[in-house]
Amino acid sequence: MSNSRNRPPVGIIGGTGLTTLSGLEIMAERPVVTPWGQPSSDLIEGCLGDQAVMFLSRHGNPHRIPPHQVNYRANIQALHDAGVRTIVGVNAVGGIHADMGPAHIVIPDQIIDYTWGRASTFFEGELDETTHIDFTWPYTEEARELLISAARDQKLAFSDFGVYGATQGPRLETAAEVLRLERDGCDLVGMTGMPEAALAAELKMNYVCLALVVNRAAGKSDHIITMAEIEAAIDQGMSGVKRILEASISGLGALTPQFS
Repeated sequence: MSNSRNRPPVGIIGGTGLTTLSGLEIMAERPVVTPWGQPSSDLIEGCLGDQAVMFLSRHGNPHRIPPHQVNYRANIQALHDAGVRTIVGVNAVGGIHADMGPAHIVIPDQIIDYTWGRASTFFEGELDETTHIDFTWPYTEEARELLISAARDQKLAFSDFGVYGATQGPRLETAAEVLRLERDGCDLVGMTGMPEAALAAELKMNYVCLALVVNRAAGKSDHIITMAEIEAAIDQGMSGVKRILEASISGLGALTPQFS
């Protein structure tokens, strides 16, 4: 059996709390610069078991960058340049589907992009040719199956489907907007799912979303959404997210990159 230390590192984009995974050994932290500018944070290199991992804090460390101002291109480019070929995007979302309440984990299979004005592609400027990626299936199915299997093995409450509606933010949505999202077929609403997934696809990287519902979407409960509610759901559900990552990281590292 080959040593998985020779595999590419698995990239994890999310909050700083993810660096407390059980058994994780932090090796180094280093600043990076890309042709698209600086990523949201330094890259943190670590090892979980014998699988190399690379963490990037999407909103910075400390948490300071709003979703519409995240430099998604720099983030994805930085991970790619560091050798990452499979990315897990950990996202806090609002639940629209009736079964997706606070602290519920979702491994979505589709996405609808409602964002605007974000730098959303590497393919612009003086190009030799126009490039169009196939984005029919925005999440790598093999990676999704690994997360699903880990969630089942851990006996966690989760959903193995879901359409993620990516909105602009930083404000939360109105009740009428959530109704529109629901009519469009969205099960979840978040602000960071795009263009992150598409940029990874442009660089032919494996990409999968691991979403934690932190509140019911606007109009889906009998009260307004509060930060206290969101923080409580994060505290309750993040342990399950970490368990899924811990159980699936070796398999994610063994995935074949999408590029030749």
